[in-house]
Amino acid sequence: MFTILADNFLGKTPPWYKLTILAFLAINPLAFHLISPFAAGWLLLMEFVFTLALALKCYPIPSGGLLALEAVIIGITTPDGVYREVSANLPTLLLLIFMVASVHYVKDVFFLVFNKLFIYVRRKYLLSFLFFLISASVSAFLDALTLMAVIIAVCSNFYSVYHRYQVSHKLFEGGDDKIRMTERELDEFCGFLRNIIMHGAIGTVIGGAMTIVGEPQNMMIGTILNWSFLGFFAHCSLISVPVMITGLIVCPLLEILRFPGFGYQLPENARRAIFENYMKTLHQIDRRKTYLYVVQSVAAILIFLALAFHIAEVGLIGIALIVLLAAFTGATREHDFVDAFHNAMPFVTLLAIFFAILAVVHDQHLVAPLLTWVFTFQGKAQLLALYLANGTLSFVSDNVFIASVFINETHRAFLAGAFPAEWFEKLAVVVNMGTNVPAMATPNGHAALLFLLTSALAPMIRLSYMQMVKLALPYTVAMSLAGGLAVYFWL
Repeated sequence: MFTILADNFLGKTPPWYKLTILAFLAINPLAFHLISPFAAGWLLLMEFVFTLALALKCYPIPSGGLLALEAVIIGITTPDGVYREVSANLPTLLLLIFMVASVHYVKDVFFLVFNKLFIYVRRKYLLSFLFFLISASVSAFLDALTLMAVIIAVCSNFYSVYHRYQVSHKLFEGGDDKIRMTERELDEFCGFLRNIIMHGAIGTVIGGAMTIVGEPQNMMIGTILNWSFLGFFAHCSLISVPVMITGLIVCPLLEILRFPGFGYQLPENARRAIFENYMKTLHQIDRRKTYLYVVQSVAAILIFLALAFHIAEVGLIGIALIVLLAAFTGATREHDFVDAFHNAMPFVTLLAIFFAILAVVHDQHLVAPLLTWVFTFQGKAQLLALYLANGTLSFVSDNVFIASVFINETHRAFLAGAFPAEWFEKLAVVVNMGTNVPAMATPNGHAALLFLLTSALAPMIRLSYMQMVKLALPYTVAMSLAGGLAVYFWL
């Protein structure tokens, strides 16, 4: 019986991983009772980051979920605390469930557009630059998670097209030399997709920082400050524009200079497969296909307008879109909706577990000492200290949570008369940029990056936690430094 239990505990994960999780579960109660709940809270947070870092060994739902359950059982947080965090983040959950699912119904038209881009833009640095620019521009008006879902769907399609090409041409048959050549080609193609999707992901981060609708914390900050769409952009542009320009410069340089982790090229067989698939798709376009493309194009425009003007919560817009597309494209049976929700639901479950960890951060006041430290500074030094503290905590924890803590505390200080309105506006800008830009350093900093890490695409293209950290590093250093200089000299 013990052997069966050992085999089934966390399934086929390596024995050392299982032992590590068991060690965590044993240490946490000791830290809670023998040291302090505060120390146990930080320990639990680091352990959860460990499960995210090894997501390719074990999807974090069982391992991270056990840590969250234990936190509730031993009293580091409470069921009410977890429910409070889930309730506060209900818009994000609705977005993931319904808006990400709605992308499934408009993916055909996106595939056509990106197919053409991959075929006709042959220079890697230019293609990367376009992915970065398009992602940044669109995410300034749409939600970053929605855009990330589109990019993941597009890259997954390219991988599937290439895989079908390999099978149909029997590239894995033949001698050892041919098999090794094909494996090298697959490695090159996976590296190429890793590069492209990370350029796009970083683009969504900086684009989302520029406008009030780009990220959840932006809306929260803009509401407290009573900023309009243009007002938010105007206040943040002193930092966001220099950071954006820095990203646009860094992006092609990474490919031209072949910075470690970058420089992979699209293999000719992969380009040929994408081209053949594109031409086949064009030849198969009849009146019915044309109708579907028109409906999807209209739906894509409606998404853009509805999200840009924020006519309703993003998740509700997703529901409306699913209803309209299903009604006008003939999706009337239950299985027509299964695939649409297939990619989103595991991440929704993981995010709910993540909110349980955030409940620990909230209940044990894990960021309070840093907040106190920030307010010991005066003038420009205070702005830089706030930027540094926000950024550090955001890539360790979650940028939306850290932003909510810091903006609410600074708002309370402002209402108490600690500083004038003009200074409060500057602090708000720093909170926004500090929790958006440096947070790109790790997948747990941004929901969009975490979504990518835990997507079905990540293991296919061998995109691990450390790979994401490595690929984001040059962007993080350059853009965070640009943001810090802008805070000091221009804000």
